[in-house]
Amino acid sequence: MPKKKEEIEKTEEQKKNSERGKKSRAKGQRFEAKVRQELEGLGWTVSKWMNTVEHDKLGNIGKIVPSKRVYNPFMKAMTIGTGFPDFVCFKRNADDSYEVIGLEVKGNGYLDQIEKGMCLWLLQNKIFSKILIAKRGKEEKGIEYIDFNEKYNKQKNE
Repeated sequence: MPKKKEEIEKTEEQKKNSERGKKSRAKGQRFEAKVRQELEGLGWTVSKWMNTVEHDKLGNIGKIVPSKRVYNPFMKAMTIGTGFPDFVCFKRNADDSYEVIGLEVKGNGYLDQIEKGMCLWLLQNKIFSKILIAKRGKEEKGIEYIDFNEKYNKQKNE
């Protein structure tokens, strides 16, 4: 029995969306790699953060837990490193102490409400000294770093 025209169009639309999703994920991965490479060039030791902050549907935040691995049945692969924030970065200071920061890579630089709550919890519990958000810069191939406290944490700035 031949397929209806609507069903054919829907599958073509799904194919377009699937292709767009693949390109977006690949672009995001390339940007993450670029950010990592730049920070390592600035003397930071950068590692993928394998944990996340546990929260319920109401946004109540509990504790740090290992991030879940996600299985993609289409690519037949496990996705590792779905933690929040994306990276943990270490740098030795002149007095032999270490600065430890969290780095979340976002193309547009915006965090959603749950991510803002997780960042605030991570800072309040002194997991990281600060959290940076890396976004695409305005000039070609540039990276802009935003300090979470300066942009989102109004309580601390007041």
